[in-house]
Amino acid sequence: MVASPVPRDDSTLSRSDQTFNRFESVLNVLGGLTILALVLLASANVLGRKLFNLPLPGFIDWVQQAMAIVAFFGLAYCQRDGGHVRMDVVIRRIRRRAFWVAELLSVLVIWLVTTVLIYGSWHHFLRSFDLASPGWSRDSSIDIGLPLWPAKLVIPFALTILWLRLLLQIWGYWRAVRHDLTRPAGVPQLLDAAEQAAGESRIEREAGDNA
Repeated sequence: MVASPVPRDDSTLSRSDQTFNRFESVLNVLGGLTILALVLLASANVLGRKLFNLPLPGFIDWVQQAMAIVAFFGLAYCQRDGGHVRMDVVIRRIRRRAFWVAELLSVLVIWLVTTVLIYGSWHHFLRSFDLASPGWSRDSSIDIGLPLWPAKLVIPFALTILWLRLLLQIWGYWRAVRHDLTRPAGVPQLLDAAEQAAGESRIEREAGDNA
């Protein structure tokens, strides 16, 4: 198993981080399984069209629904490991407490933006959901009439998981600032190019050993 970029210790924060990460991992796996299902669905659609002149009805509708899961279920998992794209040319030159202050401020901004997105996406879901309407939905897909509210509900749900992950990271960065820690638990460490290359090489070796 590849070592996590998030240090651990015996603190309440670290235990909370590890427990929450199990849930994030489940969502990430579900996102991966959804991609696999889309690949199989696309293959069946192509083969059906080619061999029997019978494409799968509503193929585009199902793909549109599934894309919400693919795009959002891995957000918190990736945030936990520091996997999102970031510009760190300047921040790499900062050391210790000043570095953790910069990280804390950036995560606070992300947390505030996520809060706004949760509010907006939740109301977007409410505009679609209606118990009195057929399929509990005021709108549906064009081809086979799939209710759209499940896909719209995925977004505020996944963003709420990301919001909670960001709260844990705010806690972790605050501990790092307060105690001037070198390797604080619950937050990803900023890896340099050599460390990233070593991690990728380790993944490839382990994949080869398991093949």
